[in-house]
Amino acid sequence: MANLFATSDLHLGHANIIRYTNRPFKNVEEMDKALIHNANMRVKEEDTVLHVGDFCFKNSLNGKEGEGLPIHSKNYIKQLTGRWIFIRGNHDRKNSVDTKIERLVLKVGGIDINVCHRPEDAVVQDDKYYPLNLVGHVHTNWHTKEICKNGKYSLLLNVGVDVNKFMPLAFDEIKSIFDRWISQHKDRKNIQRLLVKGIK
Repeated sequence: MANLFATSDLHLGHANIIRYTNRPFKNVEEMDKALIHNANMRVKEEDTVLHVGDFCFKNSLNGKEGEGLPIHSKNYIKQLTGRWIFIRGNHDRKNSVDTKIERLVLKVGGIDINVCHRPEDAVVQDDKYYPLNLVGHVHTNWHTKEICKNGKYSLLLNVGVDVNKFMPLAFDEIKSIFDRWISQHKDRKNIQRLLVKGIK
C-alpha cells in the first residue's frame, strides 16, 4: 500500500545551510548523502513525497563559495525513491527544479490541508478554512504554530527536515500531531464541528 510523505527545505548542495541552521554535518557532501539516505530509508518506490520548497541550491561554476554546488536537481532526484511532487519555495526559481506549483490543496483522512512553502501564505486561500497547513521555510524557528482568523483555528506544521530528524514525515505522523493538537485545544469542540461541516 502506497504512503504519503511530506518534507521541506532539504537545501541539497547548499554548504552554508549547515552553518545557518546548525546542521550536524561536516560538509555538504556528508549532508547530501545523509538526507538522501534518510529519505530512501522511509520512502518506497510506490510512495508519494510532497516537497514543500527549497529542494536544492544550484550555483554556477564560478559562483560564491558555500552558496551551492553546480549540480542539477535531476541528479538529486534520480537518487531518491518514490514519486516526488515539488511545491515552489523561495529558492526554487533558479535551482533547476523549475516547478510551477505554488501550493496544493489536499483532502486526506477527511482533513482539508493547504500545502505551501511560506507560513504567511497559509490559511487565507480562496476564503476557505484549512484546519491544517503543511509549511516549510522557517527551518529551526518552530515545529508547530497556531493561528486563528474569525474564530477559526488552524495548525501550521513545519515539515522541514531541520525539526523532523532530517527525514520526511509520513502522513500517519502528521495526522497524529494534528489529532494531538485538537485533543489539547481549548476550543476543540468548535474545531471538530468545523471539520465535520467542512465550513468555507
